[in-house]
Amino acid sequence: MKFWQGVLINALLFLALSGFFRATFYVESIWIALAASLVLAVLNMSIKPVLSILSLPITFLTLGFFSIVINAFMLKLTAAIVGSGFHFATFGTAMWVAILLSLANLFISNRVSTE
Repeated sequence: MKFWQGVLINALLFLALSGFFRATFYVESIWIALAASLVLAVLNMSIKPVLSILSLPITFLTLGFFSIVINAFMLKLTAAIVGSGFHFATFGTAMWVAILLSLANLFISNRVSTE
């Protein structure tokens, strides 16, 4: 059940962040947000571990900040798979969304796990 909770939470966060970054981040509908959230979850389970291992030296040198770039790349890859209904105008926007998504997920997961 936690998987589906995470997918739903990420979809809601995508919608909220698309309202925050109106000019540079576009989500067409709740259904596109759900599809993007599901695609991101699958990519995070399959491709992200490989990328994290391959980028371990640079992540170590940057004290972990390169993981933000990996998360932004995963979001851009999600946008490429989902299509025109889910779009980032710049890689910088994808990085900001990755940061805010990670912080929100950290906060929400701490709240949900303590209950």
